[in-house]
Amino acid sequence: MKAKKVVGLFAITTIAVIAVAGMAGIPQSNAELGSKNGVTYEVTITNLTPGQPITSPLLVTHDRNSGFFTVGEEASAELQQLAENGNLELLINMLEGKQGVADVVYGTAPLVPANDPGRTGLAHSETFEITTKGNARYLSFASMLVCTNDGFAGIDSVRLPLNQKTVFAMGYDARTEMNTEDFADMVPPCQGAIGITSDDEGTGETNPEISEDGIIIPHPGVMNKADLLEVVHGWSNPAVKIDIVRMNYQ
Repeated sequence: MKAKKVVGLFAITTIAVIAVAGMAGIPQSNAELGSKNGVTYEVTITNLTPGQPITSPLLVTHDRNSGFFTVGEEASAELQQLAENGNLELLINMLEGKQGVADVVYGTAPLVPANDPGRTGLAHSETFEITTKGNARYLSFASMLVCTNDGFAGIDSVRLPLNQKTVFAMGYDARTEMNTEDFADMVPPCQGAIGITSDDEGTGETNPEISEDGIIIPHPGVMNKADLLEVVHGWSNPAVKIDIVRMNYQ
């Protein structure tokens, strides 16, 4: 599977595109599935929030030194693009070329809250197959919390199980952009993905005028500023459930 500019939010411009994305099924792994000593895992990502769509999930298997974010440390430029703009392309390219990474997989459409009334035609859960081998015994995951300035849900370097396990992703603030909570500073699909209309067009570009220090912290949540409402867009942690099942030796 090759990364495309439209991966994530911006492919969703018509109902037809949404329908095609919904029929995409389980994405294929980028690793060579026939390699000796390789193991395949089935990973199901479920949006647990009541009002936050999340961007197409990004998953990577890697060794213990090759995760892509750490709370309390500076967000990379690649993670910034995911957290602010829903753009997976730079992060995918970085990970696919990184030593210690075994496999990178990613979805084709956002995942909406489980109580979404069906206005978007999008799912709230998606299942992936991902492989690993050698010392790449860890899983990391990230998706943008769409109705935020630079929020994301993620796990960093979770040890893969011998059989199966369930882990949960919290909401984090990349702190690369101030939390204005203004639709004008957020990606355009924020409103439409949960059936809200707005006169603000939104943006998929970084605005240096509202930049912050870029140190990743737990997300403070929706503060009822500007356009975001806690009762609509808020969430309580955990934000995402990740079910990991070991399939078979290769």
